[in-house]
Amino acid sequence: MSTVMKAVDVDVPLSTAYNQWTQFESFPEFMEGVEQVRQLDTHTHWVTRVAGVTREFDATITEQHPDERVAWASDSGPTHAGVITFHRLDPNRTRVTAQMDIDPDGFLEKVADRTGMLERRINGDLHRFKEFVERRGHETGAWRGDVPPPPTAGS
Repeated sequence: MSTVMKAVDVDVPLSTAYNQWTQFESFPEFMEGVEQVRQLDTHTHWVTRVAGVTREFDATITEQHPDERVAWASDSGPTHAGVITFHRLDPNRTRVTAQMDIDPDGFLEKVADRTGMLERRINGDLHRFKEFVERRGHETGAWRGDVPPPPTAGS
């Protein structure tokens, strides 16, 4: 399992950055290799194409708090989980931080992990998100639902 942490400062208000990130179906516009994302409720269905290989998988939003964080875990396909957090730097500037735990599945994914390609891709996706939301100046929509974290063992 590899952990990748990256951040980018975005020149938009916190709520604009957060609202845009919750528009999962717009991810193909700035995430390399993502061809489609469908949000069903707290479940999402992804279609990716990397190095000529198309994969489909499902993920669940495991925790979400407006203007703070969105966390997820894969339900099928490559094992991964992560959290995107949003930090107000000033009224018109937000730090977006991604932390992802990825268990590379298959030869290509393991090579990409060992050579730093996964880390570079996540960094690139964050910077393309920055360009996407700054160029627009406003979000394309918002999903401000609150999803509590799953109960911990013994509670």
